[in-house]
Amino acid sequence: MIFGRDPLANPELLIRRVYAYVAYRIGEGPDAEDIMSETFERALRYRESYDSGKGEPMAWLIGIARRCIEGRVRPLGTDPGEAVERAAPVELEDEVVSRLSFMQTIGSLDESDRELIALHYGADLSARRIGELLGRRTNAVEVALHRARAQLRSELDGSAVSKSLSAPVEEIGSETA
Repeated sequence: MIFGRDPLANPELLIRRVYAYVAYRIGEGPDAEDIMSETFERALRYRESYDSGKGEPMAWLIGIARRCIEGRVRPLGTDPGEAVERAAPVELEDEVVSRLSFMQTIGSLDESDRELIALHYGADLSARRIGELLGRRTNAVEVALHRARAQLRSELDGSAVSKSLSAPVEEIGSETA
């Protein structure tokens, strides 16, 4: 490798974090799996060009995933019927409805807020890392993230989110910028 260590050396962690990021952006399911496949296909194809001096493997992969998502036509939350049609045991009905409500709420945020929430909670990146990835100052990211969480919290308070999602909602609501 010319530029540094192998960016795909720890694939299990990378796959989980990149999938979480993608799921926050476009929802879970086949579309997210397609984005993941495309992301890692590109990463494998271009792994020789990875430069560890420019950032961590996670930031590199998130950048690839962001470009894959940009090619999507249908934004998050526009076709909730697709997920509802999946067969699930009756006891999971409330959880499925709550998840759909949560994902629709995430989908109602504007693109930049959805991106910040996805990078912070999906990819588990700090404000400093998000700033590096987006080319913004850490303080600006913290303020924007605080506002995005406040808007998300406000919209979730007005919706019927079940107790199965109360932990993530409380985490978003209680975290400070």
